[in-house]
Amino acid sequence: MQAKNIKTMVCSTACGQDFNIPLASGRIPRRFSVTFVEINILLSGIKQLAGQTMWYGVSSIAARFLNYLLTPYITTVLFTAEYGEMSLVYSFIPFLNIIFTYGLETAFFRYIQKSDTREDVYSTITISLIASTISFTALLLIFRGPLADLISLKNHTEYITWAAFIIAFDALSTIGFARLRQDGRPIKFAAIRIAGILINIGLVIFFLSVCPAIAKKNPNSFIGVFYKKENLITYILLANLAQAVISFLLLYREFFNFKWKFNFALWKEIMPYSLPLVIAGLGGMINETMDRIMLGWWSTAADPLSEIGVYSACYKLAILISLFVQAFRLGAEPFFFKQASGENAQRTYARVMKFFVIAVSGMFLVVMLYLDIWKHFLRKPEYWEGLSVVPILLFANIFLGIYYNLSIWYKLSNKTGKGATITLIGAAITILVNYLFIPSYGYMACAWATFFCYGTMMVLSFTWGQKVYPIPYAWKKLLAYLIIVLLIFWVYRLISLIGMGDVVNFAIATLLLGAYAWFILRVERKEFQRFPIIGKFIK
Repeated sequence: MQAKNIKTMVCSTACGQDFNIPLASGRIPRRFSVTFVEINILLSGIKQLAGQTMWYGVSSIAARFLNYLLTPYITTVLFTAEYGEMSLVYSFIPFLNIIFTYGLETAFFRYIQKSDTREDVYSTITISLIASTISFTALLLIFRGPLADLISLKNHTEYITWAAFIIAFDALSTIGFARLRQDGRPIKFAAIRIAGILINIGLVIFFLSVCPAIAKKNPNSFIGVFYKKENLITYILLANLAQAVISFLLLYREFFNFKWKFNFALWKEIMPYSLPLVIAGLGGMINETMDRIMLGWWSTAADPLSEIGVYSACYKLAILISLFVQAFRLGAEPFFFKQASGENAQRTYARVMKFFVIAVSGMFLVVMLYLDIWKHFLRKPEYWEGLSVVPILLFANIFLGIYYNLSIWYKLSNKTGKGATITLIGAAITILVNYLFIPSYGYMACAWATFFCYGTMMVLSFTWGQKVYPIPYAWKKLLAYLIIVLLIFWVYRLISLIGMGDVVNFAIATLLLGAYAWFILRVERKEFQRFPIIGKFIK
């Protein structure tokens, strides 16, 4: 009878009804009952986010990780200066991706929730994207010379040409991928992402290894006549273009599932929401990729391109956290919007933040405690001189991930202009720090600029967000976790200076990592006990 009453109580509360159910031992206090139900509702929401992050995020992690696997290969083939040139091009591409999509992906998730206008939303956004993509691509091709000069590649205007077409097809694919996420079709999403990357990897290897071998063996063959060894970066861009085109073609059904009906009134409503996200996105790209371009402007090194190459390669070692942040962002954005109408949305967001910080803190230790292993990801030792930027960039990416969690307040409250302001402040910090310190400190200035930029954005978003959309984050506990992992890292650094050998150092690193995991499980024992699989092993 008692179990039956409890079940009735839970169902009533979950449906938003009041209850007053007697049990054998008396009446259940309302406070206890609501807490019990809220916990189950919150865990249900977090499981939903975990599922979305697993499907959409893991596929993106797999796709990006496969792409990252090219880094050892490319750093073997390219010299640091050539890698620097490639890094400049790939700093330019995401910057312009923001302009080409101008916040329409986030606007799509925001406005598609209104079931009565779903068809109009998709058609209007798609038509707008097609028209703008054609216009922007034409402008890029017209001004490719000045743009190449702007990013310190004035002798390679062809890079801008290929980049323009890559950006165009990536932009057109954005809404197709967004539709797959919105409609809950993770298998096709994952298949297209991974297929595109595999095509890219295969073509890169074909262009950089197979073609030179054929040209050397048969100089009079088609490949032998037309293949140019000095155009390695062009071939990398061509492989990327093939990936972009094929991904778009695979999204053909999703992309063209619209009517040629443009709702101008709806478009005027969407633009004030989405356009501030362009400013925020541009500021974000200044913070994320513009430092390579600024390094080319202000570096006083004998070979700035080599310095850019070293910095860009070492930036790749922040892969674990950056991939997780990307995966989380893909799953979290539609999840957060869907949760907004729930009764426990703020508590769900707070719990998500806690688990996020726990995860990225552990990832920081996995990278830094085993950096002597990770560094071999960069095949040539001349790239290793920049390893000192890795812990700075890892923490910067942790701050960025926390900022993505916090940013839900201005998206839900339609105050995207506030988000743009925060990002512009971060961009100003990036530009100022780099301008002042790159001439003296080179790429170390870039790393610290990224750290202070994302740290400032995180603090500002938390401070302003709590005034507009209060969320009960356990910020003192989360700050303590971040400080603890930083102390563990410094303890390991001090121990490793003794010089006891790699085997002993790895053993100590494993003990420290295990101690942190044990500590987290002890502190968050009740939380982890509620998890379906992990909870079985935690008493």
